[in-house]
Amino acid sequence: MENLINLVNKLQRACTALGDFGEGSSLPTLWDALPTIAVVGGQSSGKSSVLESVVGKDFLPRGSGIVTRRPLVLQLHRIDEGREYAEFAHQPKKRFTDFAAVRKEIADETDRETGRTKQISSVPIYLSIYSPNVVNLTLIDLPGLTKVAVEGQSEGIVQDIENMVRSYIEKPNCIILAVSPANQDLATSDAIKIAREVDPQGERTFGVLTKIDLMDKGTDAVDILEGKSYKLKFPWIGVVNRSQADINKSVDMIAARRREQEYFANTPEYRHLASKMGSVHLGKVLSKHLETVIKSRIPGLQSLINKTIIELETELSRLGKPIATDAGGKLYMIMEICRAFDQTFKEHLDGIRPGGDKVYSVFDNQLPAALKRLQFDKQLAMENMRKLITEADGYQPHLIAPEQGYRRLIESTLITIKGPAEAAVDAVHGVLKDLVHKSINETSELKQYPSLRAEVMNAAAESLDKMRNESKRATIQLVDMECSYLTVDFFRKLPQDIEKGGNPTHSIFDRYNDSYLRRVGSNVLSYIHMVVGTLRHSIPKSIVYCQVREAKRSLLDHFFTELGAKEGKQLAKLLDEDPAIMQRRLDLAKRLELYKSAQAEVDAVAWAK
Repeated sequence: MENLINLVNKLQRACTALGDFGEGSSLPTLWDALPTIAVVGGQSSGKSSVLESVVGKDFLPRGSGIVTRRPLVLQLHRIDEGREYAEFAHQPKKRFTDFAAVRKEIADETDRETGRTKQISSVPIYLSIYSPNVVNLTLIDLPGLTKVAVEGQSEGIVQDIENMVRSYIEKPNCIILAVSPANQDLATSDAIKIAREVDPQGERTFGVLTKIDLMDKGTDAVDILEGKSYKLKFPWIGVVNRSQADINKSVDMIAARRREQEYFANTPEYRHLASKMGSVHLGKVLSKHLETVIKSRIPGLQSLINKTIIELETELSRLGKPIATDAGGKLYMIMEICRAFDQTFKEHLDGIRPGGDKVYSVFDNQLPAALKRLQFDKQLAMENMRKLITEADGYQPHLIAPEQGYRRLIESTLITIKGPAEAAVDAVHGVLKDLVHKSINETSELKQYPSLRAEVMNAAAESLDKMRNESKRATIQLVDMECSYLTVDFFRKLPQDIEKGGNPTHSIFDRYNDSYLRRVGSNVLSYIHMVVGTLRHSIPKSIVYCQVREAKRSLLDHFFTELGAKEGKQLAKLLDEDPAIMQRRLDLAKRLELYKSAQAEVDAVAWAK
């Protein structure tokens, strides 16, 4: 069973070393889950004397006003033999065998945290005492409750102390050791008052009654000790501390314990309770109870630790790796982040992630619809055809078919296809830009570094702009190719004209009759439809080749080239992580270290049990 208390001792030390004091924090706290015994009492309740009696040593600072200004986690370890000594967590390699030096170190360590003021701090001091005269036990000595601030303290210190005490004892894992003086009315006891507020049924409160020997003659504390005046789940325990005269004479604590037992055994009112009174009995009762509580909490503690480790590892993974210190490490880190982004972008295009289908939608819906909406009425209007054919004839009308007129009509009509072709290029460009934005947002590492995120965004946008320009050039070339060379076979298959269809005696602008021009317009429109059908398939191929394929192959190539030429300071500017995130990662790493250490310790005890 001793291992159980030692387990909590180790975990409490680890909590303090890694910054877990059980206060309100954005980090999960292990401290609050550990069973503890908090010693609560007013400044004149004899709280310090009770602790010294349990330990059997005079080691706590004394004086007027608020002496205990930081929580003191007192860990008692029973040893079979050897000289008793003390160790502080903040001085792990130093053993104190002179307990007057322990008292001084407590005062000095308090001042190191609070300065030489009379203010308080919630950061605990850890003191371990090894002695054959103690039981295995851990107690937390809290600042004494007070009603008035002394000189040099702020008016708010009264409430500050109460808030600190309450923050410890309101936790369901805390066992409350409420110390009250017998020579004062129990109804006015600061310890009982605050204990009742957080533990109204008295299920986790131990009542300790001090100064029984200082009660007025004719009065006694039997009703309190027998639980008649104020009932708690656990029996009240009375103690008789050293008097101030004894303290001044440096009366030995072991001798004081014997005198305490003699007092209860020889005083008629308390003789029947003597075996259940005194600081020695108090230590044994608390030790046994603490062991029982710890044992019952181990399964829940294991579950909490395992669950919290998973949560901490998940958040650390989300925050990403810490920044490398050397230039090579920074460059490699940036490249890896960019590759992660590039892979995400490709997955969108390849259908592993959503969004790539929008490119196909441009080819299957937008482009055909735009081509279908093209109106050739203006180019193939009767007057326009007559004008173009006549102008193409020049000074001599055509002999068989108006070949030049056909060419001009076809060219002027095909030019209108450039609009839908360019619109398709722009639409795919918009889809690619959206996928870049989406991929950047989905690359968790880029969220850490705003400057790198902006640089990648700009580099990707610049590459996409260049690809769009090249795609437009290639797509317009397809239309120009159709304009520059007509498909001869199409016209060879048309019925041959048996008359040229013109009357040379008429005006140059009225040379061709309407039926002839309508036939020419019909032939041109058929040819245009044939070309549109061809371009409907060749334009998407050109766009995919120039934009989609290139984006997959070389979206950040130029950025990588520039990156290789940057110096360490320039690379560091790209990795400008939010200081709050850096601090959060450090805090999480420390807390994860604490929980993994706790996991190993708890599992070892659980297996042994």
